[in-house]
Amino acid sequence: MAWHSYELDREAQKLVMKYKDDDVLNESHKMRVTASYGLERFWGESLRLSKPKDKQKGEYWRNTWVTLVCVIKNAGIEVPNEKIGFDDKGNAKTEDIKRMTQKLWDQKTFPLEHQRVTLAVLTQLCDSLVWWTQRYKNQSSGDK
Repeated sequence: MAWHSYELDREAQKLVMKYKDDDVLNESHKMRVTASYGLERFWGESLRLSKPKDKQKGEYWRNTWVTLVCVIKNAGIEVPNEKIGFDDKGNAKTEDIKRMTQKLWDQKTFPLEHQRVTLAVLTQLCDSLVWWTQRYKNQSSGDK
């Protein structure tokens, strides 16, 4: 298998540049830690951060997931990425969450080898996010 960068570093830089003025870049460090716990935990963080006070953080996590899905698709792997509905109170619908996490764990539709490759790429993407965060973090903000 030949190595291909899939422009992870460039994608990470784009994400950090997009959010650098929103005081959410410390999430990059949290993303890197969360990646070690698995794809389903990483995916679910954007749901936990979907409340109005954490909206920007949640969007950063969600956009990082979407970036991962796109990068992996370029490598020929289809990562589950179900749309999640929300109720009137802003809570993610439980059945949607169950369906999505089941797809992430189902080795028939998302083989273990694909899960491992995706997790390795996510880890590298998060490493790049942390690196770019250190370069672009707004030092005049409260996000130090």
